[in-house]
Amino acid sequence: MRFRHRAAAGFATLLLPFAGLVGLASPAEAATSATATYAKTQDWGTGFEGKWTVKNTGDTTLSSWTVEWDFPSGTSVTSAWDADVTSSGTHWTAKNKSWNGTLAPGASISFGFNGSGTGAPSNCKLNGGSCDGGTTNPSDSAPSAPGTPTASSVTDTSVKLSWSAATDDKGVKNYDVLRNGTKVATVTTTSYTDTGLTAGTSYSYTVQARDTADQTGPVSGALSVTTTGGGGTDPDPGTGGKVKLGYFTEWGVYGRNYHVKNLVTSGSASKITHINYAFGNVKDGKCVVDDTYAAYDKAYTADQSVSGVADTWDQPLRGNFNQLRELKAKYPNIKVLYSFGGWTYSGGFAQAAANPAAFAASCKSVIEDPRWADVFDGIDIDWEYPNACGLTCDTSGAAAFKNLMAALRSEFGSDYLVTAAITADASDGGKIDAADYGGASAYVNWYNVMTYDYFGAWDKTGPTAPHSPLTSYSGIPKAGFNSADAIAKLKAKGVASSKLLLGIGFYGRGWTGVTQAAPGGTATGPAPGTYEAGIEDYKVLKTSCPATGTVGGTAYAYCGSNWWSYDTPATIGTKMTWAKNQGLGGAFFWEFSGDSSNGELVSAINSGLS
Repeated sequence: MRFRHRAAAGFATLLLPFAGLVGLASPAEAATSATATYAKTQDWGTGFEGKWTVKNTGDTTLSSWTVEWDFPSGTSVTSAWDADVTSSGTHWTAKNKSWNGTLAPGASISFGFNGSGTGAPSNCKLNGGSCDGGTTNPSDSAPSAPGTPTASSVTDTSVKLSWSAATDDKGVKNYDVLRNGTKVATVTTTSYTDTGLTAGTSYSYTVQARDTADQTGPVSGALSVTTTGGGGTDPDPGTGGKVKLGYFTEWGVYGRNYHVKNLVTSGSASKITHINYAFGNVKDGKCVVDDTYAAYDKAYTADQSVSGVADTWDQPLRGNFNQLRELKAKYPNIKVLYSFGGWTYSGGFAQAAANPAAFAASCKSVIEDPRWADVFDGIDIDWEYPNACGLTCDTSGAAAFKNLMAALRSEFGSDYLVTAAITADASDGGKIDAADYGGASAYVNWYNVMTYDYFGAWDKTGPTAPHSPLTSYSGIPKAGFNSADAIAKLKAKGVASSKLLLGIGFYGRGWTGVTQAAPGGTATGPAPGTYEAGIEDYKVLKTSCPATGTVGGTAYAYCGSNWWSYDTPATIGTKMTWAKNQGLGGAFFWEFSGDSSNGELVSAINSGLS
């Protein structure tokens, strides 16, 4: 990508039997007894307020407590206080805070939560025992996490899972198998065959052990499996049509205040097939996570999260990665790729190209980190530019890009998507000619051809020209700087049409000091922009400087002394028709946050390719 910025009604009291993690205590501590009582303290139809009260009914001190229960599907906790509440599917667990875990004989403590839905809790357990006053034993620890499952015998409708056993001080009784976070089976062995699946569909599996006291331990690492079939001739079988891919920027959660949930509220999530998460960095010849806080540590409240459930301080994964996991659970057709490089981080590819195999292994290690292995379905390389100049200049040679992509395919195999964002410079001797994009195409599922940023206010005095022309036109400042020429040149180099995606920018580029509305005018510098001079989001330009004409298949706008070019739903429709006529694999765009709040540009891509 060219740029990046960091920048009350009713009271119902139930006494229920309770499955939970157990706090560790001194082995010499005597067993005690306790109760857990539930009350619905408020009910407003679509939601309610609930309260649990834990009481020590024994004669020795209780040093910690864990309450567990099941809610029926459709009922969930949205926020909680005085306890740390987590969930696995429909199973909920509440653990004491650091300051309210100790209960003397006869003492009690309450914690509350807001919930959605209408269901009541069931299967209540307190410290692994009954909620109605049975014995609790703090010295009985919960089982360990089982090993991350592996897959075999994958068919259109089934997959066999296997995992290494968990351990427990009193013995493991059985294992819960979770598909996309929901329990689908409980087995006594360390394998399970899941059936009744959909062809060409990705599923995420984890496993959780239960001990003889029915305590559940932590979930295993996640395994992502895609069933066979569902193909056709799509670049990525199972999508049911053209690729419709958008870039989600890691840093957008800051100044732009754009989060994964915005894909849901805008309606865009239901209209895309793939997301490229941008960007991972390339350092010392290796793939690395860039902003670890945004990626996997930032906590989301219930109203900010895709699932509607708040992150807790001790959950294994938070941040964008967890939100993407929740998005995939809600929209299982979406696949996510981790994109490395970009304009800022492409300088690291020269060292990576010196040892492609080591680079590929480092990338796979990042993507298969057990904390988020189920989130990513592939890798995208955004090298700007192989054997040419971007922010820095590369002299790795014409074969370097092909060698890198070959190493990635060898390392990742056929189960992962391997893609690349590439130049759209079709000028004679330009960037497309600098690397072996034709040879490298044998190893990729597709190329994201960056058919934008051809012209902009880095040429401060102009001439004004559209930054994303579909075709050439009379007076275009440079030959070969348009989408049609770029696609034609890549085809001539042996890249299949189905492996080419047309690029769309969800932003405009503009000049100020312009005195004519038509393209080709002179300027005095870049037009003012929200985050950077010379660039502005579509969602701003559509009202601040509406389009006044089209040229080369894209729109331009003249307002005051400012001249902008950008794509509109209408020009995107024209470009999608052209892409289909060319037999392209689909389209991609940079990036989600530039669109309007109702996702009108994503809608135009979706309808145009359908």
